[in-house]
Amino acid sequence: MQSERNVMEDPPPELPAVEPSADATVTELFKAHRLGLVRFAFLLVGDQETAEDIVQDAFAAVHHRWRRLVDHDQLLPYLRTVVLNGCRAVHRRRAIARRFGVEREVPFWSAEVQALLGETRREVFSAVRDLSRRQREAVVLRYYLDLSEAETAAVMGVSRGTVKSTVSRALSALAVKLEEGR
Repeated sequence: MQSERNVMEDPPPELPAVEPSADATVTELFKAHRLGLVRFAFLLVGDQETAEDIVQDAFAAVHHRWRRLVDHDQLLPYLRTVVLNGCRAVHRRRAIARRFGVEREVPFWSAEVQALLGETRREVFSAVRDLSRRQREAVVLRYYLDLSEAETAAVMGVSRGTVKSTVSRALSALAVKLEEGR
């Protein structure tokens, strides 16, 4: 009887905090942020299929490296960086192909895409696409994803001052380009 009292009076031992599994966390991130990341990649590479492949590869990389990732609370910034690096790799491959005389096809503007993008949006998209790679990255991260200068700098791997000057030059170039179009 005495041992029953002790068992009943002693609180149960605390269970260690259970970290969410890689599958569950990556699935939730995918559901919440896939579309935004695909749009981000699309603005950088210019075609939907490549953008979707880049984002899919980014999520696969996060899932594959789950145990090696230190801060699971910072997965979204990590994903943005992985997507940005994927876009950079696409641009490098395209540049190599151009050197060997292989021109990539300009993405076909389907009726669906044209319905989604009005004339003004297409002009802006075209003007952004004509920016240098770094300027395009900075503008898309800063204004499309609405990241702060510090967050943009972290994703791009540059200083805040570089982000400020790059964005300033990009906005000037966009203003000139869009004014020419009118």
